[in-house]
Amino acid sequence: MNKKHILIACGTGVATSTVVSMRVQEELAKNNIPATVEQCKVSELPSKVGNADLVVTTTSYESDSIPVIRALSFLTGIGIEEDVQKIVEILK
Repeated sequence: MNKKHILIACGTGVATSTVVSMRVQEELAKNNIPATVEQCKVSELPSKVGNADLVVTTTSYESDSIPVIRALSFLTGIGIEEDVQKIVEILK
């Protein structure tokens, strides 16, 4: 399987994206999905999505060129299983 590139974005690229990034990396390891996970600001996404396979964000963002998952569940714990399943399906 090719190594995937995932962008984790929040408003500042620091606080919530760090929490989400750690959880996403744990789930990728559990599912044996090799990936590079990169944190960034939502404002940086337009210049970064060209090299990515998936965007996971804690805020609003839409793209016609790449799958986007708005994953507040990684912060709240509510609905996390569904979001993990979506991530796995997109990357496999």
